Amino acid sequence: MKPVLCTLLVVMSAAVMPAQSQERIYRCGNEYTNAVPDTRVRTNCKLMEGGNVTVVQGTVVRPVPAKADVSSSSAPPVGGVRAVSPEQKARDADARVILEAELKKTEARQAELNREFNNGMPERRGDEIHNHQKYQDRVAEIKASLARTESDMAGLRRELSRLSSPSAPSASSVTK
Repeated sequence: MKPVLCTLLVVMSAAVMPAQSQERIYRCGNEYTNAVPDTRVRTNCKLMEGGNVTVVQGTVVRPVPAKADVSSSSAPPVGGVRAVSPEQKARDADARVILEAELKKTEARQAELNREFNNGMPERRGDEIHNHQKYQDRVAEIKASLARTESDMAGLRRELSRLSSPSAPSASSVTK
């Protein structure tokens, strides 16, 4: 019976050994390797001891090449004055027209919502006469829409003010 017990212990320890043993891991700067580093080539490699090491491969970040044309960059030069090309002026004018049209549409929507809201007392619809909760839900939805359109108009006005062009109309003349 004793030889069977010894054989069983040998088999169990052989099964556990591979799980406990791990290859040696070396850290060479930011690189991890299980190959023994050549000391003539890599001098900053150290043997990692302790827990397991998990390495996740990522993407390489490459620096963006500098632009040759400084006048086309989005940041103004140190003096604060930026040279604007005719193409950029045309894009700014197009953007201004689009923003003004969007602001006009948003203001029309705001006026429509204000009429419907009726100072907090919108007219009841046929399906809301006997269902007060449905009426309250619609009032809350109108309030939320009013707040959202007001926020949209403020954002559009901010964008229009950023597009400072002396030939284009100002944002205040658009809102009237």
